[in-house]
Amino acid sequence: MKALQYREIGSAPVVVDVPTPGPGAGEVLLKVTAAGVCHSDIAVMSWPAEQMPYELPLTLGHEGAGTVAAVGAGVKGVEVGDSVAVYGPWGCGRCIKCAAGEENYCLRAAELGIWPPGLGSPGAIAEYMIVDDARHLVQLMDLDPVSTVSLTDAGLTPYHAVKGSLPKLTPGSTAVVIGTGGLGHVAVQLLRALTAARVIALDVNEDKLDLARKVGAHDAVMSDEHAAQRVKELTGGVGAQAVFDFVGAEPTVAIAGACAGVESDVVIVGIGGGMLPVGFGELPYEATVRAPYWGSRDELIEVFELARSGLVDVHVETYSLDEAPRAYERLHHGQINGRAVILPNG
Repeated sequence: MKALQYREIGSAPVVVDVPTPGPGAGEVLLKVTAAGVCHSDIAVMSWPAEQMPYELPLTLGHEGAGTVAAVGAGVKGVEVGDSVAVYGPWGCGRCIKCAAGEENYCLRAAELGIWPPGLGSPGAIAEYMIVDDARHLVQLMDLDPVSTVSLTDAGLTPYHAVKGSLPKLTPGSTAVVIGTGGLGHVAVQLLRALTAARVIALDVNEDKLDLARKVGAHDAVMSDEHAAQRVKELTGGVGAQAVFDFVGAEPTVAIAGACAGVESDVVIVGIGGGMLPVGFGELPYEATVRAPYWGSRDELIEVFELARSGLVDVHVETYSLDEAPRAYERLHHGQINGRAVILPNG
């Protein structure tokens, strides 16, 4: 079968031929219908050898959807032919976090060498993929896998981030979204669907600000040295009750802190390496800083229900498997508006 792999440190991903896997006991084989392309992969491919925790070559793709092609011994809950999406942050299934469905915060995954697909385990940008356990599959039923697959990260991650700040996003409040690309443009929709807050979108790209306006942002502001002052002006000097940074670089976390109001949440979702000083006098009184990771299994089901209700939709660009390297190149240069989706069997 064909697969997109990151094979050497510092190299671009390439399409290669690899053996088609078969499911072992407890495993599920998917014929991949759609696989999302994420900026996290760009970050992984920028790491030097001494920081790389994964074995290479690595088949990329941590957003996956497909049709069940075969099941291993003992598998229950899915059948051949089912259309399913993959819950990505795999855990041990037994610790207290996993018992609550929070496999994104599994307490033993690192110890046991359990990795998400595309982030250590073979991923979804391939004609077929192995899913380690049926509990990591969610039935799509009437949902289109191509338009839905990115919700497994680009929907779930902002949903988890926003959900934690809902008590502060009361009527009359303001939420700021920094970075309105793959995750950020979904966050805007989630904030509009789940809260009465005013939503202010920030980005350095005018096309992405246009997308933010189209999906519901009340205001769209260029993310530059004047951005925080503009947010303060729009909020009457009070600042935002919640700021969600989907970039996470030094300049954006600085803007996030400067936009925050008293008793606000600053939520750093992006993995750009930025650090925000925390301490008395560094931020407004009682501001809380969080750095969440992905989301829980039940939250993914909730995100799919929002999609089923028409309240959230991912703007996607589709590519064939052979075109996957170009999709990553376009993503690296900031040319993807929304989310790129690979169709390995399309």
